[in-house]
Amino acid sequence: MTEPAPRDLASDPAADTDADPGHDSAIAVVGMSGRFPGAPDLDAYWANLRDGVCAITDFTEAELLADGADPEELRRADHVPAKGYLADADRFEAELFGFNRTEAAALDPQHRVLLETAWAALEDAGHDPLAVPVRTGVYVGGSPTEHMLAAHTDRRLAASVGAMQIRILTDREFLAPWISYRLGLEGPSLTVQTACSTSLTAVHLAAQALLLGECDTALAGGVSVDSVRRQGYVHYEGGIFSADGRCRPFDERAGGTVPGSGVGVVVLRRLADALADGDPVRAVIRGSALTNDGATKVGFTAPGVEQQTAAIVEAWSAAGLAPSAAQYVETHGTATELGDRIELAAATAAFGGPDGSPGGIGIGSVKSNIGHLDAAAGVASLIKAVLMLEHATLAPTVNVSRPHPDLRMDATPFRVVDGAAPWPLPADGVRRAGVSSLGIGGTNVHVVLEQAPERRGTKTAPRREILALSARTEPALKALAARLATALRAPDAPSLADTAYTLRTGRTPMDVRAYVLASDPAEAADRLTALAEGRDAGGDGDAPDEDGLRGLGELWLKGGSVPWPETLREGRRVSLPTYPFAGESHGALTLDHRPERPEPATAPGEEDPTAAVLGVLAEALGLEGAVGPETTYFAAGGDSLTAVHLVGRLRDEFGIDVPITVFLEELPLQELAKRIVGSAEQDAAEDSLDALLSEFEAE
Repeated sequence: MTEPAPRDLASDPAADTDADPGHDSAIAVVGMSGRFPGAPDLDAYWANLRDGVCAITDFTEAELLADGADPEELRRADHVPAKGYLADADRFEAELFGFNRTEAAALDPQHRVLLETAWAALEDAGHDPLAVPVRTGVYVGGSPTEHMLAAHTDRRLAASVGAMQIRILTDREFLAPWISYRLGLEGPSLTVQTACSTSLTAVHLAAQALLLGECDTALAGGVSVDSVRRQGYVHYEGGIFSADGRCRPFDERAGGTVPGSGVGVVVLRRLADALADGDPVRAVIRGSALTNDGATKVGFTAPGVEQQTAAIVEAWSAAGLAPSAAQYVETHGTATELGDRIELAAATAAFGGPDGSPGGIGIGSVKSNIGHLDAAAGVASLIKAVLMLEHATLAPTVNVSRPHPDLRMDATPFRVVDGAAPWPLPADGVRRAGVSSLGIGGTNVHVVLEQAPERRGTKTAPRREILALSARTEPALKALAARLATALRAPDAPSLADTAYTLRTGRTPMDVRAYVLASDPAEAADRLTALAEGRDAGGDGDAPDEDGLRGLGELWLKGGSVPWPETLREGRRVSLPTYPFAGESHGALTLDHRPERPEPATAPGEEDPTAAVLGVLAEALGLEGAVGPETTYFAAGGDSLTAVHLVGRLRDEFGIDVPITVFLEELPLQELAKRIVGSAEQDAAEDSLDALLSEFEAE
């Protein structure tokens, strides 16, 4: 079905900016979230970028040994104990996404952090992650991981969980489908793989899908968590990795890149729709393009000039602009001798060549700050550029001193930005940037960004507001209150009315709840701080509840939905602090030392076969301790694939051919174990699995 044309802003009273012909083909970035080395959120990421922080970690020998490093490798002269390390990549709020403990432990860590980042990006856009319009697409990609490789060679894990379950819980081809499934998104769901340019390619594909009407909202980005361990790397002469653990793009000391881990997701909408719906537009994608070097280069892994240039020229042409309209370019910038030289030559050809104004366009590379994030490198660059546009500030490329003389920078239109500086407003009043990402294998992508259109403030009479908060746990609720208080004290804080509206409509209601009543941001911040510190937040006590807000707040505390009156259903979505994920560690599999898995409490053939079967059920479902007398298979997180696995395991270990239909019954697990042991239907396992799986889906 063809998507209707975007709304005409000139005649739409909901629009909060003037109509512009360019809006028809422009894409709005309405939400973002990311975790990068040294930065658990985008506020920390921006602070590090602005302040020129190199977040690459130098590990001690003790840290590396504690995480399983080979002592002989550490003694090698060419071992470099550095990485762009992503802290807490093993932690996951499994319950929030419907995974039991066994599944969460098997789920690849990069799947876990990508799920949480997608959730946070939607919240940043002002959307309840579990109530997003169904025509929402997902375009993401990831890297190969140690966990995935270890899982596929762990026979005990396969016996416990099932080979098919291992594949769908660890293979990167399921990164996008897991997001779509857990968040209920019915738009296109594509896992993208173009090596180092994966995540920016995903952004390009998402933008194209929006313009074609294949979806109305899209999540795009990527993740790379090759290992949750602290580990260094081995430098090889002539290789891509730096000898000293630092990345120096375009610098005279450039010697290669440094590996890193991270994740980033952006939420995209057609600009016309975003403006009409009052979305918090953070930046605008005016155009993008994708090319491949084909055979026009010296080798498969080498970059090529011609098609890099073509990607840049085509992207700016799609934007209806000349490349010379750029004031800044965020480059791929790996600091390798061949890579930097070819990228600069391609960019020079596209942005004006030696006849252009020397040094007129700033360039930089975030790899100097965080290392090379492989499949997540492009989205890390894109988010950096969006933040610079938002703050009208050029962030420095770190670890640089003088341009490499072989690059002949003075014969190009570029200068390396090596210090934070205000981003001057050009003559036409619009700041613009290009972002490039290049993949091994030759896939080049370039995106044209410009600052968001000015957003008009909402005109509402001052009134008392109710800020409704919820979380899974009490500590999470306090952390959320503290973050929100900080946001409301900021100079660019959103209005109290928009804050209250976004909290009511753009967050998933959870079990642990609180509310705050306030008439201005300062009062709200003080009461939120009190809530965060466990003090009385002040609900106006016994004062008359003339506006009914206290009554609504008390109803909110009781759980369930609240019938918010019409007067509270108006407002704009604004960017607010997102959910403070703080799940427990679910570990990660490694190739050299896998966690020992506990044996079942009883084994086949012992006096109590029912207890043995119950132990197998509990292990497959990730249940610890005694199984509750009322706990059923589905309530414990069972699904069709686990049932198929259990049928095979019960046959192999106990010689019981149990009918898969028994798992469809709402039986307590203890009763289910008895039923399995007493089963005498030897031919039941020959039932049609296809029909039964359809029944599972109906459940």
